[in-house]
Amino acid sequence: MQIQVNTDDHIQGGEGLAQWVRDEATGRLARFKDYVTRLEVFLTDIDGAKSGVNDKRCRLEARLAGRQPVTVTAEADKMAGAFISAVDKLASALDTDLGRAKDRHGRDTIRAAAQE
Repeated sequence: MQIQVNTDDHIQGGEGLAQWVRDEATGRLARFKDYVTRLEVFLTDIDGAKSGVNDKRCRLEARLAGRQPVTVTAEADKMAGAFISAVDKLASALDTDLGRAKDRHGRDTIRAAAQE
């Protein structure tokens, strides 16, 4: 899984933040590594230089092999909180999306074959 981290001009942290994001994403999304080919992380400060409530936003876009991308967004007071919340939302969304491709016995469904 390739992970690309994008930040706006108001986010501090540089390569240290990017490495933390990559490590956390790799660990928390490990069960999806066979499905997710690329993960794009967008970290933004909504209020810019001002401080405010829930002014940090994290948007994650997961590119899946042979499927439509899955995108989630989360906001929090701290960037770490926004990122962790977004990763949890993404894991849930991937469970839902990939679960539709399997029947209750774990076999491929007609829906999965029709999308290919």
